[in-house]
Amino acid sequence: MTAPNPVLNPVLEVKGLSIDFPVRGGSVVHAVRDLSFSVAAGSALGIVGQSGSGKSATALSLLGLHRNTPAKVSGSVLVDGVDLVSATDTEVRKLRASKIAMVFQDPLTALDPFHTIGDQISEVYRLHTKASRAEARARTVEVLQQVRIPDAGRRYRAHPHEFSGGMRQRALIAMALACRPAVLVADEPTTALDVTVQAQILDLLDEVRAETGMALVLISHDLGVVAGTADEVVVMHEGVAVESGTAEQVLLDPQDAYTQGLLAAMPRLDSPLPERIRIQTGSEPEVPEVPEVLVRIEDVAKHYRRGGAILGRGSEPVRAVDGVSLELRAGETLGLVGESGSGKTTLARMLVRLLEPSAGRVVFGGTDISALAERNLRPLRRDLQMVFQDPLSSLNPRRSVGETIADPLRVAGGSSDSEIRAAVADLMAKVGLDPGSYDRFPHEFSGGMRQRVGIARALALRPRLLVCDEPVASLDVSTQAVILDLLRDVQREYGLTVVFVAHDLAVVRQVADRVAVMRAGRIVELADAATLFADPQHEYTRTLLDAVPIVDPAAARAQRARRREALAVV
Repeated sequence: MTAPNPVLNPVLEVKGLSIDFPVRGGSVVHAVRDLSFSVAAGSALGIVGQSGSGKSATALSLLGLHRNTPAKVSGSVLVDGVDLVSATDTEVRKLRASKIAMVFQDPLTALDPFHTIGDQISEVYRLHTKASRAEARARTVEVLQQVRIPDAGRRYRAHPHEFSGGMRQRALIAMALACRPAVLVADEPTTALDVTVQAQILDLLDEVRAETGMALVLISHDLGVVAGTADEVVVMHEGVAVESGTAEQVLLDPQDAYTQGLLAAMPRLDSPLPERIRIQTGSEPEVPEVPEVLVRIEDVAKHYRRGGAILGRGSEPVRAVDGVSLELRAGETLGLVGESGSGKTTLARMLVRLLEPSAGRVVFGGTDISALAERNLRPLRRDLQMVFQDPLSSLNPRRSVGETIADPLRVAGGSSDSEIRAAVADLMAKVGLDPGSYDRFPHEFSGGMRQRVGIARALALRPRLLVCDEPVASLDVSTQAVILDLLRDVQREYGLTVVFVAHDLAVVRQVADRVAVMRAGRIVELADAATLFADPQHEYTRTLLDAVPIVDPAAARAQRARRREALAVV
């Protein structure tokens, strides 16, 4: 491993940090082993690695959040001269928020749904400064303005559910900044955000660091996220720092094979396009036949009533999908991209009739499924399957993964228990799961393995149409690459038509034959993948492409500067 660059007068210094977790049977998981680094005021350190590499355990220890848990922590974490590993609880509480603060990964779970955004930030400020309510309110409005939340005085009274994902993340950053900390720890602050909101959050962290002189520790599984922000990078694998150095050293000239693997797994706009899958039967014809149209969407719309009016009367409807027409041909993969709220997931759910359109038709295999009664729709369900974004919430925690995969086969009927169990074992093997794990439960699997369970369940009845809704959004880049390879393999074997929903154009580029770009419920651009990425026609498509993270630190900083200039012009 390359040695960390020395830092003079660090505001945060970690020496020989080790974290062990006891598990059942008396064994121990070594989550972090002998980790050392330091961060100076105004600088940024990126800590990257796969899920399970020890990144988040490290982040929690930086604020002493391991205390009063079974975790055994050794080494030292020095903040303002105080060692958070050996300090008393009182000393640690004094340092939190005022000297070191944290932005957590999931703002929806980190914020209290019963209290307003303003009250939650004010509480932190009052607790650590003994300020009056009026002073706390004034400071809260100030930090909400600092993180670019419009109309901060009014938004003070909003609840978390009234904010978008990006706005909730800004609110968490405001809470962390309220007491003017010297160090900000951001644990995966952009995971599952669409690329444009991700870019805004990263730009915001840069701007706040420049304005306040605070140090930043940015935790991420995505090397592209840290490229334009971090001055130094530490790469972690199985609890060990396998490589560290300047961002340029680590990202442009990696020495460790693990770092090289992370970089190779990252979807990039400048990588060669993968070979497209073409489903052929029999001998190859001289002139390839145009595949049949499997799905035809005709002027489909889905409208919802806004809240606030009694029973929704008199309110202007939200046009989640607004007049979309599209054809899907057998065996192709259509990428469906756009920001959060663009209508992607709503359209995807209408394709498999999990939602009923407000207007228009969805014709599958010649049958209009838009308004079919459930008893008439049921025979078609086996041909229409979906892989959901969050595998943990879409799997029953009380049922084993084997029984979960078996459920569609049991509902379909016609097979004995032994035949179903054999079919499930075959499916598990196909998606890279150990058939011996049949009786294990979802919480015993990693995120990537749970997503494999979701894919196996969707394939159980050999569907003709598979809709994948953000299937890799929350996965680290190496697991993401494995899942994308798996989807390509099962499409080839099963002859599937696939709709791949994502907010990341670099990911879609790896799998799609054609790409449809959605904005505000409409398709603004539709083209084959090679054409769209080489010569995007719509300004919105170009905006999405420009927000895709770049691994080269200098290019990433230039990209960020262009965005700031564009905002300044506006």
